[in-house]
Amino acid sequence: MIPAAFDYHRPDTLDEALKLLKRHGDEAKVLSGGMSLLPMLKLRLASFAHLVDIGRIPGLDTIKEEKGVLRIGAMTRQAALERSDLIRTKYPILADAIPLIADPLVRNRGTIGGNVANGDPGNDQPAIMLALGATFVARGSKERSIPASQFYKGLYSTALAPGEILTEIRIPAPPPKSGGAYAKLKRKTGDFAVAAVAVQVTLGKNGAIERAGIGLTNAGLTPVEAVDAAKYLVGKMPDEKTIAEAAKMAAAKSSPSADRRGSVEYKKEMARVLTTRALRKAVQRAGGN
Repeated sequence: MIPAAFDYHRPDTLDEALKLLKRHGDEAKVLSGGMSLLPMLKLRLASFAHLVDIGRIPGLDTIKEEKGVLRIGAMTRQAALERSDLIRTKYPILADAIPLIADPLVRNRGTIGGNVANGDPGNDQPAIMLALGATFVARGSKERSIPASQFYKGLYSTALAPGEILTEIRIPAPPPKSGGAYAKLKRKTGDFAVAAVAVQVTLGKNGAIERAGIGLTNAGLTPVEAVDAAKYLVGKMPDEKTIAEAAKMAAAKSSPSADRRGSVEYKKEMARVLTTRALRKAVQRAGGN
C-alpha cells in the first residue's frame, strides 16, 4: 500500500499555504493530521500531486473561550481536547465523544479540523458540531463563516471552496442549565460507529426544554441533523414520553446503509435507542430529572 508520488509542502504561514493551494489548484490537498487522507492515498482511493501540510502554521491549535464563544483551532489534536479542563467541565458532549474516536494513536495525531472537514459521515465530530450549533471559519481570498448546518453537502463533500482552509471552529458557550451527551455503538476499538447520537439541551426555569440540538453519526451520506426532533422537544418537559417520541423522530430522519455492521432496520433502531440514552444524560447534566 504505497501512495502515488506527490510533492510535499510544509508552509510556515497561512498566507503561504493559501498561495500553494492557489498555485496548484485541484492537484493540491491540505494535510492536517493525515488520519483519513493518508490511508486513502495508500489505498489509491485518492491521488494528489501536491500535499500542503499546515501542521507548522502557528495559531491553529488553540482551545479558548472568549466573549461567550468556544474557539478551537482546526489543528487542535483530539488528544489535546481530551486533556482540556475547559472541555471536560463545560462541554461534556465533547468529553464523551473524544475517547470513543478510534484509538490513542489516531487521537494523538488526528485533528478536530480534519475530522469535521473531511466530510465523512462516519466521523464523530460533525454530528456534535450540528448539535452544538457550531460555526466553521474558513480562509481563502477572504475569511468567511459557515454554519455547521450548511457545511455538509454530500459524501466527502463540504461547503469549503477550492483554495480555502478551515482555520477555526466556534461554538456558542452553553448557558446555565445546559447539558450534552454523546452515545455511540461500535463493534470494536478503532471501528466506525454502527450508530451514534449527539444531543445538547438547555432547560428553562420551569424545567422545560428551551433549546435542543441533535446530530446523528453514520446515518446517511452526510452527518444528519435531526431538526424536527429538536424542534419537537422545545417547550416540553423532558419526561420519558417526550424523550421517546423525540428519539423516534430522530431515528426516522436517519437513512443508513446495510453493511457488515448491521442492517438498515438494526441501525435505525440503534439510532432510536442511542438518542434516548443521550437525551436522558443531557437532561440530567442540565439539572433535570
